[in-house]
Amino acid sequence: MREIVFDTETTGLDPQTGDRITELGCVEVEDFIPTGRTWHAYVNPQRGIPEKVTEITGLTEEFLADKPLFKDVADGFLDFVGDARVVAHNAPFDRGFINMELERIGKPVIANERWVDTVVMARKKFPGAHASLDALCKRFGISLESRDKHGAIIDALLLADVYLELNGGRERALDLAGDSGESGGVVTFPKRPARPVPLKCRLSKDEQAAHEAFVESLGERPVWKSTGLL
Repeated sequence: MREIVFDTETTGLDPQTGDRITELGCVEVEDFIPTGRTWHAYVNPQRGIPEKVTEITGLTEEFLADKPLFKDVADGFLDFVGDARVVAHNAPFDRGFINMELERIGKPVIANERWVDTVVMARKKFPGAHASLDALCKRFGISLESRDKHGAIIDALLLADVYLELNGGRERALDLAGDSGESGGVVTFPKRPARPVPLKCRLSKDEQAAHEAFVESLGERPVWKSTGLL
């Protein structure tokens, strides 16, 4: 299953009062594992950026002045996302901004049912615990060394790791989490056919005698018998 882990940086908190997107970051995942494909763009918001926002994101009006407008990067963004589900931390925030920008230029919005909110997932998995991206990274042992400021692509990469952990970690991708299905989540391997001619034993008589003596020294109930392996 292909999904896009997505994050935005903006000039403020409310697209309905004129705030705009300043940065977009996307990370492609397949069955919860990042594929290595990303998409990223800075965007000229065509408005001022509050000093407090610059302190958080590091983005200034001067830096963004020569960056493309949203309408110039929209097709690249939509092509990268395709028909995949979109994963975001506090999805209503990012959905509100990206759909506002798409509506402004006459592009189809991303339907609500395509969004996955990792804040909701985290609160269900860890009731009463902090559900910020930083808190989840610390919980799962995900390094924050690359993040001195909030940035869309950096946060999307971190969120991709968090999303994987929220879905059971890397073992989940190996189908060891017990998903329902005919196999019941158990990994099975094809049975090897017997060798037509058994291999000859390469142990010397002394080595074989030493092994037998060692096994004898383990007593009548060695661990593999007590655990039912034999």
